[in-house]
Amino acid sequence: MNDTSTPEPAVRFDTKIAVLLREDLETWQRLNVTAFLVSGLGTQLPEVIGEPYEDADQVPYLPMFRQPVLVFEGTKETLTTAHARVLSRALPRALFTSDLFTTGNDRDNRAAVRAVSTGELDLVGLAVYGPRNAVDKVMKGARMHP
Repeated sequence: MNDTSTPEPAVRFDTKIAVLLREDLETWQRLNVTAFLVSGLGTQLPEVIGEPYEDADQVPYLPMFRQPVLVFEGTKETLTTAHARVLSRALPRALFTSDLFTTGNDRDNRAAVRAVSTGELDLVGLAVYGPRNAVDKVMKGARMHP
């Protein structure tokens, strides 16, 4: 039987998920920070989560983001600028500071962030979700992660 149906057009999302990492992080830190940052988006923004997965044997798997996550890198200054932009646009965001590498649990992580004023945060990672154009403006000056 021949399938003569027209292929579905590629999906183009009107929103974007982006992560910005400080360029001087070790590889393990980049992976760890990215995982922590994106976990925050799925907890507060159910619209970013797709449907659950199932393999051919009907074994279920957890749902994941419904769209790609773009990962960028930049200098400490790039992160500071992006942080100011994301705050001015009131976009959903998650942050990771250098202090979080020295803590070992969620309670201590929150306390470490709470102890530092907004302008003094030593940012090593930032995740943001929102309309494509707004996220692009937040990420201006950052480069795609290699």
